[in-house]
Amino acid sequence: MPPHPFVDHVRIYFRSGSGGPGSISWRREKHVPQGGPDGGDGGKGGDIVLEGDSNLWTLLDLKYRKHIAADNGNPGGSRLKTGKSGKDEIIKVPLGTVAMDDETGEMLGEIKNQGERIVILHGGQGGLGNFHFKKSTNQTPEYAQPGIEGEERVVVLELKVLADVGLVGFPNAGKSTLLSVVTAAKPKIGDYPFTTLVPNLGIVKYRDYKSFVMADIPGIIEGASEGKGLGVRFLRHIERNSVLLFLIPADSPNPKKEFKTLLGELEAYDPELIEKNRLLSISKSDLLDEKRKKEIIRDFKGENLIFFSAVAHQGLDVLKDKIWEMLNVEESEEEWWEK
Repeated sequence: MPPHPFVDHVRIYFRSGSGGPGSISWRREKHVPQGGPDGGDGGKGGDIVLEGDSNLWTLLDLKYRKHIAADNGNPGGSRLKTGKSGKDEIIKVPLGTVAMDDETGEMLGEIKNQGERIVILHGGQGGLGNFHFKKSTNQTPEYAQPGIEGEERVVVLELKVLADVGLVGFPNAGKSTLLSVVTAAKPKIGDYPFTTLVPNLGIVKYRDYKSFVMADIPGIIEGASEGKGLGVRFLRHIERNSVLLFLIPADSPNPKKEFKTLLGELEAYDPELIEKNRLLSISKSDLLDEKRKKEIIRDFKGENLIFFSAVAHQGLDVLKDKIWEMLNVEESEEEWWEK
């Protein structure tokens, strides 16, 4: 069975429910021939709500839902009965989903946790029935409020993958191979550019039953920040990673230039990305002799540098140890301070 398509960007017209109108009604009982007003209030319109669901990893279910509306509130009734509220429209989305107003670009909210809810459009309040408008000077008000109209707007939902570690590198740097070796993920692997067309997630098992999440991000090319190749379609996924693991293949003709290009593309997209914790790794390092390793270490002086080979299973434990240390540096500092 082919994998489900990865959809990380949808544009939807949303409308919340309108409030129900208040009722114009009079008490009409056998022994109360001239009863006063008893019109009830209209029900509230339904909200538009986003809810985080950790079982989802794509916005595919929303791709073809171009218009989504919540129910309107029901009218008020006699005997001060309030109309039934409109049903909320609850839209389940993957963790890491951001909602933005399509017209203004305003961020309406973001979903990070399982079960977390954000109301992006509020339903209108129901109108007051004529009971509320009885006065000493007007004992028989022939007026009730209409319900307040619901809100409407076009919203862009954008998914940014949530992972502890994001793999950053040119196509064919060995990212998918690394993910397939250290996790149970089975990304597509091939010896040609853009084998990975969508982010792949995997859980890396660590010592003492600990774990962290690693994401294989589609490969960067020069000009990606300007939309070339897969462009910003994948760069936004890097924003949510705690640690960026840069992969430079050992057979690269110019590792230093390659690393500089990767940093440049991240900075052009968002300068804050190069301030993230980062670890530089040389993949396919089983191809290197000691002399070449020393040259690379000299070229990258000042960078956290790790050599590994996913195929030969060399240096993987050292790599995982370093990543775990970087992910938990704040926790380690707190423990040291307490001691």
